[in-house]
Amino acid sequence: MSNMLRSVGDFFYYIWNQILSIGIFDILDILIVSFIIYYAFSFVRQRRAGRLALGIFAVLLVMWISDFLGLNALNYILETVFDVGLIALIVIFQPEFRSALEKMGGNFRNLKNITEAQESYEEKMIEEICLAVTDLSEAKTGALIVLERNTRLGDEILTGVVVDAAVNKHLIENIFFNKAPLHDGAMIVRDGRIHACGCFLPLTGNPNLPNELGTRHRAGLGVSEISDAFVIIVSEETGAVSVAKNGEIDRGVALRALRHRLINEFGIDREKKSIIKRRGEKEKGGSGNDKDKREEKQK
Repeated sequence: MSNMLRSVGDFFYYIWNQILSIGIFDILDILIVSFIIYYAFSFVRQRRAGRLALGIFAVLLVMWISDFLGLNALNYILETVFDVGLIALIVIFQPEFRSALEKMGGNFRNLKNITEAQESYEEKMIEEICLAVTDLSEAKTGALIVLERNTRLGDEILTGVVVDAAVNKHLIENIFFNKAPLHDGAMIVRDGRIHACGCFLPLTGNPNLPNELGTRHRAGLGVSEISDAFVIIVSEETGAVSVAKNGEIDRGVALRALRHRLINEFGIDREKKSIIKRRGEKEKGGSGNDKDKREEKQK
């Protein structure tokens, strides 16, 4: 009994000495490794790479069991297949590797301070997009608007037509008019300007999406998975507005909430926020007064 207590005491004494020997760099090392593991897990969790990772883990588990049980033939075959498979993994995971590196590069990219000129065109962009989305939603006209952020969407732009025009409510509505030649594709906004239209986007591979979500919603969600873009989707069937970002989609977003999210997304300061909010309320009130005047005129 005394030997057992002595062994338990030695064990806890060893653990305590190990804790006391931990330095600041050891803690930093643990935090960095934890962040990398968390980032990798969260990245593959909602993607096809997650299933591939589970398959690889299963092969490694079987290989470890075969080595532990002395199944030499099985262990040799699995080790040979795994050694060759490392090269194949680079090819299989190529889209996921590229997406992860692009997102990491966007996160660590040095951003310039927002100037007054930047806030000015961002403010105008938000207003014009909100007004256009309002009209498109009321008319039940389908639309897919991609607001590019740090991750450049050069490959997707090559599939469309470069426009390079100022963001304008009437232009956006004309682009997505159902008889316009570019209405089926996506519109990509870069640096506060309409850069390209009619662009084809990668579809999401998420199998858990509702069946009622069509190609437009799946394309908007797909581009948000491979970049940090902010995507606005207007349903052609219901006129409902959805927002996609970081591989997640919010459906049935109110137009006032869309305006608020765009303001927060593009870092408009408090003074600008109040100006945009008052302007939106004024426009809303003005449209109501115009409607009352038309009704009185008809009477």
